[in-house]
Amino acid sequence: MVGKSKDRRVAALLALAGAVSPISGWHKFYLGQPGWGCLYLTLSLVNPWNPVPRIASLIEAVWYLFHSEGFEQGLSLPLEAGQARFPFSGIGSEANRSVQTAQQISAIGDALRELEELRQEGLISEYEFEQKRRQLLDAK
Repeated sequence: MVGKSKDRRVAALLALAGAVSPISGWHKFYLGQPGWGCLYLTLSLVNPWNPVPRIASLIEAVWYLFHSEGFEQGLSLPLEAGQARFPFSGIGSEANRSVQTAQQISAIGDALRELEELRQEGLISEYEFEQKRRQLLDAK
């Protein structure tokens, strides 16, 4: 789901559902933010009367409905590995994303070269090399 364009109305509807029901966070799963979804869900399940996830869901629903430009720019782009997305944190520039992508590709290239050296030195087997190589390439 990450990287695909999301319908802001669906996200707003799910957020509103979370605001009025005892369980919140479905909109976060829809938007490809499972970490945030699990946090909302956990807060809801630990104490169903906890107002924090419901208030946050209500604020996000309003934000999704009235800030369509920010929604399109901020939530339809793929996240980098380990990167969290906060709805009110602003949107990074395209140049910044390009630099991050280039740095990530460079880091993967360096890791692959180091892995190849380990294989050539006989410190890891061909099978281990292939597993690690696939992990690096799939992590992107």
